[in-house]
Parts: sequence; structure tokens; C-alpha cells
Amino acid sequence: MTEIDAKIDGLVSAWLTLPDIAEELGVEVTRVRQLVKEGQLIAVRRGENRALQVPAEFIKEGKVVKGLVGTLTLLRDDGFTDEEMLEWLFTADETLPGTPAQALRENRGTEVKRRAQALAV
Repeated sequence: MTEIDAKIDGLVSAWLTLPDIAEELGVEVTRVRQLVKEGQLIAVRRGENRALQVPAEFIKEGKVVKGLVGTLTLLRDDGFTDEEMLEWLFTADETLPGTPAQALRENRGTEVKRRAQALAV
């Protein structure tokens, strides 16, 4: 959990607070905190009150987007920080097309994971 910088904040179009995510997922806030702690979600402090927030694109139809957890694991294993992961996930890639986060939401996780694996080489 880290402070967000302006560049990454500008890449992510919408954010959800942990209570918002808990409501979307139908779980307690403590479970969402656990998902963040386990590295299944990335939360950053932002806004006036520095509340923990997660990119809204990570949640779809009451679930964590399919393929996100595996992608975050690959990136973390490649040595990426949370900030670097967010930047990579939300930066447009013309070969996808769109951003890796959009591709995950559109169930194109295999392509995203291939690109994440290639970063390690």
C-alpha cells in the first residue's frame, strides 16, 4: 500500500474505496484488506483523506477480474513495485490493443500474461 503519484493517478480513470469493493464483492472490508495484503489487489493511498483505493477496473460483475491475480504475481516475480505494476497495467499497448487492464476485463488474459512473462526475459 503506497502513496500514488500524479502520473499513475492520471492513468487510472476510476477508483474504488475498500468499503466500495467489499460491497461489490459481497464480502467484509476485512476480506478486501486481506486480498490487498496477499497481493491479489493493489491499493494505494489517494485523495484528501488518503483513503486506500483500488482501480475500479480490477472489479467486474462482483468479482476480481479474471487473470488479474496471476498477472500481478508474474509482475511481482519480475521485480515490479506496486507503482510499476499500475503503470504497466494502465499504459496503452498498441499490440493488445488498449491497456493490459482493459484486456483483462475483456477476458484476454492470456495475451496480457504473455507480455508480462516477456518482461522478465
